[in-house]
Amino acid sequence: MSASSPVVSARGLARMIAGDRPVRVLDVRWSLAEPDGRAAFEAGHVPGAVYVDLETELSDHSVSGRGRHPLPQGEELERALRRWGVDDGDTIVAYDDWNRAGASRAWWVLRAAGRGDVHILDGGLAAGRESGGELETGRVTATSGSVSVGHRDLYSGAMPTVTADDAARLAAEGALLDARAPERFRGEIEPVDPVAGHVPGASNLPSTAVLTSDGRFRAAAELAEELSAHGVDGTRRTATYCGSGVTAAVVVAAARRAGLDLALFPGSWSEWVSRPDAEVETGNR
Repeated sequence: MSASSPVVSARGLARMIAGDRPVRVLDVRWSLAEPDGRAAFEAGHVPGAVYVDLETELSDHSVSGRGRHPLPQGEELERALRRWGVDDGDTIVAYDDWNRAGASRAWWVLRAAGRGDVHILDGGLAAGRESGGELETGRVTATSGSVSVGHRDLYSGAMPTVTADDAARLAAEGALLDARAPERFRGEIEPVDPVAGHVPGASNLPSTAVLTSDGRFRAAAELAEELSAHGVDGTRRTATYCGSGVTAAVVVAAARRAGLDLALFPGSWSEWVSRPDAEVETGNR
């Protein structure tokens, strides 16, 4: 799989839209505190964008045992892509307004489903506004698309994933990165899941650490150095997780920007602690 950067600047997006190839822009506003971003979308969004609901369209909550945000099924994802107006051959650019979490989830899911030309808007909605872009308001209903999804099972799709057992082995023998905030990694607080702490042997690389203060991805060379310090240097299999597989996608995207492949543990901590034999570690590492 190509190690090309998944990130596009606001000016790059403008050039894409002005070009000859069709571009579909996805607004994936989501956060732990406010998972439904529809009202924010209707208050102002990139012209031509369609709203994507991470909770219902980029997750499948009918799946049990795979964490709080199980990956969507291929058939449902294909129907969602068509609702968003996506056709085969379209370029897709996703954006959000919170630490690149929603956009990175969309990027990862669509790449896992076999879509090749998918990008994350660097800096999110704020970067688009800073570049002089005007916003539209109101609801948007796209003309139905005709795209086909190549990979139906995203857990074994076009993006590398690991299981809970794989994650345990990597923590012991390779490198397993925990993308949550340091206080959650250390087990000092746990606002969402029933157990605090981290996978034994994992190291902490918060998803926010791969971004600059204005929400853009750090330079590729800086990311490569940061990831290498955590054991991700392309010489061994490595993976990342978070609470439920959403913000860890930011770290996967950062690794791809640095020319590295990093697998995702989709169920993440929420799946790990649901296992009756789950071992838990607290404190720093």
